Amino acid sequence: MNLQEQIKKFEPFNEQERADKEMMLEYINTFPDVLTRENKMCHFTASNWIVNKERTKVLMIYHNIYQSWAWTGGHSDGDDNLLHVALKEAEEETGLKYLKVLSDGIYSLEIVTVDCHIKRGKFVPSHLHLDCCYLLEADEKEPLRIKEDENSGVKWVDIDKVIEITNEPKMVPIYQKLNDKLLELEQKTK
Repeated sequence: MNLQEQIKKFEPFNEQERADKEMMLEYINTFPDVLTRENKMCHFTASNWIVNKERTKVLMIYHNIYQSWAWTGGHSDGDDNLLHVALKEAEEETGLKYLKVLSDGIYSLEIVTVDCHIKRGKFVPSHLHLDCCYLLEADEKEPLRIKEDENSGVKWVDIDKVIEITNEPKMVPIYQKLNDKLLELEQKTK
């Protein structure tokens, strides 16, 4: 199933996801380069909400550009298999080798604004990340490592402390939504 079909199939959790789903589908139909950073206005990214087996902790990285604890993830760079991108980024940014995919397809959709910044010595203008997030599980005992060119910390955070440690106000409602969805999912499976 291609990315457009996956997004069409996605069932929104709230109004934000409904609106972002509609915009993502419109961007896919409007821009032929929406999977690459060649599109300076908006492009697809894949992120992860990595939880432990007990669903009490989330794995976060300290993102060097944003100077904040954040989820893992990265640019699709032409790959329309965003689950593949998400898994690759999770391993690169944390060192985890054994990740279990918990979501049946895309776990969450969000369009995230990215302010202008310098990356590897080059100016990056403000743009939008069309993000597809995946729910993953990892073992807390598995060794972690830092990817020094992108992050300066990797740690498990109590799920109810995630909001407290982020320095990005725009991410607070997203992380809260991811936790709310997790709680709802856990209640459905009991």
